[in-house]
Amino acid sequence: MKRLFNEKALLVQIGIKRKVMYKRAKIFGYTHPLVVECSQELDVLINRYQEKVS
Repeated sequence: MKRLFNEKALLVQIGIKRKVMYKRAKIFGYTHPLVVECSQELDVLINRYQEKVS
């Protein structure tokens, strides 16, 4: 049960981070440091999720 909660929480975080990244990219462009930083944070979240479900 706890594992399922953690997976769902990660999915929520991934969704939020993805939306933030897209908004920043629209404003600043894809290569802006704020967008790149957000993308890297998103990568970490996705990697955590993949570790949990595999």
